[in-house]
Amino acid sequence: MRLFVDIKKKLPGFQLKMNFDNSSNILGFLGPSGSGKSMTLNCIAGLIKPDSGKIVLNDRVLFDSELGIDMPIRERKVGFLFQNYALFPHMTVEQNISYALKHLEKAIRNRKVSEKIEIMQLAGLEKRYPNQLSGGQQQRVALARALAVEPEILLLDEPFSALDNHLRRQMIIQISEILSSYTGATLFVTHNLEEAFQLCNNIIIVDKGRKIEEGNKNNIFKSPSTVAAAQLTGCKNISPVKMLSTELVEALDWHCKIKINNCQKREITHIGIRAHYVEILELQHNYDQYEGEPINTFKCWPAQIGDNPFSKIIYIKLQTAPLGNWDYNLQMELSLSDWEVLCKMPAPWRAVLKADKLIIMEN
Repeated sequence: MRLFVDIKKKLPGFQLKMNFDNSSNILGFLGPSGSGKSMTLNCIAGLIKPDSGKIVLNDRVLFDSELGIDMPIRERKVGFLFQNYALFPHMTVEQNISYALKHLEKAIRNRKVSEKIEIMQLAGLEKRYPNQLSGGQQQRVALARALAVEPEILLLDEPFSALDNHLRRQMIIQISEILSSYTGATLFVTHNLEEAFQLCNNIIIVDKGRKIEEGNKNNIFKSPSTVAAAQLTGCKNISPVKMLSTELVEALDWHCKIKINNCQKREITHIGIRAHYVEILELQHNYDQYEGEPINTFKCWPAQIGDNPFSKIIYIKLQTAPLGNWDYNLQMELSLSDWEVLCKMPAPWRAVLKADKLIIMEN
């Protein structure tokens, strides 16, 4: 299963310039709203015509501006799950699913609809209309309709954005199970990094119409190479740096010198560290890891405390005490149990920024 895309499309404010060659089962597009993710799907589906370029699905040319090829939507063998599901309100569940199968004989059409109803766990809802269904049920009907045409590629455009957190978690599990038996390729668009990580094998990070990073999800989340990629994958602590040697940088926003793993072949512009990797030496379980004080240990003071349901976000100032709750340069995330211990200890504490947890960025 292979999808090749190399297209350009002029949009208000920027130009979409997207190119990739994918043979992964599930490819995610992660980026902010308005970055060109959905536009890419629309071009692949044939809903929007690129200004130039080429789209090839399994050796079938869907679009080629030089050759004048622009295959009609109905011939592209593409299944599309829209953000708002786009169900026909005047049609029942079974009518919605069978809509794209009108060209088939009635017996074959009914069999395919019955198969999808069983797979999507929609039995008993066949005669209901969309306004009689929950959000999760509507999504499963839309997915059943998209898969009923036996597409070579499935396009999912922000399919969980309208669901509450509980239902979103349920639907991610269900769709993951459904896609595990789907033999075609899947493109999944989202601005939610947790959704991208849970569903996708490989990820393309998109910003302002451009692909800024592409690769295995674990590698991208562990070591994003650019500031934009680090921010989009959830890194809260990023600082520009001045390189002092291949193993030492000055973090300009953190006001400290940081030892890094040897980077002889890279010109580093920024470093970062995720909030849950910032450690506090005073917490007892950290002491056992070190003989003496570890490298990259700095005095720190809390500037303000933020609440999460199951953790605390502590905004800290390195080197000197903060002048107010706005005066901080790092965020760290601690479990509630660790915070209960730490909040009883007088400041300054000692923050540890392990070299193997630092993100090294080139621009």
